[in-house]
Amino acid sequence: MTSAGIFWIIAAVLFAVIEAATVALVTVWFAVGALAAAIAAQFGASILFQVGTFVVVSAILLCVTRPVFKKISVKKPQRTNADRFIGEEAMVIKKIDDINNDGQVKIAGQVWSAVSEDKSPLEEGTIVKVIAIR
Repeated sequence: MTSAGIFWIIAAVLFAVIEAATVALVTVWFAVGALAAAIAAQFGASILFQVGTFVVVSAILLCVTRPVFKKISVKKPQRTNADRFIGEEAMVIKKIDDINNDGQVKIAGQVWSAVSEDKSPLEEGTIVKVIAIR
């Protein structure tokens, strides 16, 4: 194995180690690019061709596959127990007044701060529907 081939193998291993440590899906493409450059070095390619191979293979993989992996790995919002109240009815126990940023509702024995969706005031005793929790 040539010294250039060894260099590219070492680079590939370093990129792989960095990827394993960060799990950011960035350096894995550079590791593959370095392996491609190592293969080019083994076939006697010039240094310029090896570097070009590294850059082109890394760039293509980064541009083509990273968006796919990002889409697949999109984290869904973590649901909480409070989400069970969405769509349920609650009773206004303290007048909801969005101007003063004031108001409370009671649902399932729990008291929550509340605002009106359409910004209109709601009097105590009014039955409302929970549409979101923020």
